[in-house]
Amino acid sequence: MVRFIEENTKPEKIETGDKSKTDATLTVKTKVLQDLIINNGGGLINSWVDSMRACSPTHLKSSMKQSSWLTEHPSALDMFDEILNVSEGKKIVMFLDYDGTLSPIVDDPDRAFMSKEMRRTVRKLAKCFPTAIVSGRCREKVYNFVKLTELYYAGSHGMDIKGPEQGSKYKDDKSLLCQPATEFLPMIDEVYQKLVDKTNFTPGANIENNKFCVSVHFRRVDEKNWSDLANQVRSVMKDYPELRLTQGRKVLEIRPIIKWDKGKALEFLLESLGYANCTDVFPLYIGDDRTDEDAFKILRERRQGLGILVSKIPKETNALYSLQEPDEVMNFLQRLVEWKQLRSGA
Repeated sequence: MVRFIEENTKPEKIETGDKSKTDATLTVKTKVLQDLIINNGGGLINSWVDSMRACSPTHLKSSMKQSSWLTEHPSALDMFDEILNVSEGKKIVMFLDYDGTLSPIVDDPDRAFMSKEMRRTVRKLAKCFPTAIVSGRCREKVYNFVKLTELYYAGSHGMDIKGPEQGSKYKDDKSLLCQPATEFLPMIDEVYQKLVDKTNFTPGANIENNKFCVSVHFRRVDEKNWSDLANQVRSVMKDYPELRLTQGRKVLEIRPIIKWDKGKALEFLLESLGYANCTDVFPLYIGDDRTDEDAFKILRERRQGLGILVSKIPKETNALYSLQEPDEVMNFLQRLVEWKQLRSGA
């Protein structure tokens, strides 16, 4: 019997003036992006393009010094023993973003392949701990990249969650399915097609249908065309007040305005695993994108587990620790596996 969360929990709409969800670490750039859906002024488009530029890896210039930032968010590899000490006597649960965490960021999002060694590492990890992939990609697409049946998969920024197909020794619940935004599927498909048509003559623009959200990749769009792309997206979104716009690494994300994100997905998965009210659980979440901040924030609020940001550049974050790139992520995961195997006498 498939279990749908929408049958039990009706998604709540976020009111435009509600500031309770605004995290202190988010910049004014995010507000500019959200305002795009209800405004259409040229000045707003210019501000939005400035935000696209400021948040792009080729333009990122942090006012924070690397040394002071690393003091506040030290390397998870350097602090590995300390992390183990904090998790002593607790059940570790792993949550991993995909793009930029398990695979490198690439120009063509359809070629964001993880290495064979990373796949072997994640497979071993899942034998040691309950493991979930939490991605902005649609669930089917991220599964086709990872190809491991023993994992939990949360696609579309957590709006499409499914349990392991087989091979998991942690509450192997094949009926687990959480899709809190099902009612928006026709709207998402409609917006996707309109954006494909609108951006058809913008060289480099890539529109990706991620089932419960639409991604507008502008990594290969010439910067001089960003204003045109911004206007194209605005012209479509102005007719859909139930959708909101957020931004990642050279990608714009169009999502339903419901109270659901990667943080909510983390909480749902912990509950599904039977850890909702446990004090002896230690969630570890590793991610590189601003959408992962919702999960980092939840862990801070719960005073439980910790977040690890993957970034070479200092940035504001709710994560406690940092890693610089996917190779460091793999190193960290391998050390976790080795530690667990030694503890288990494997």
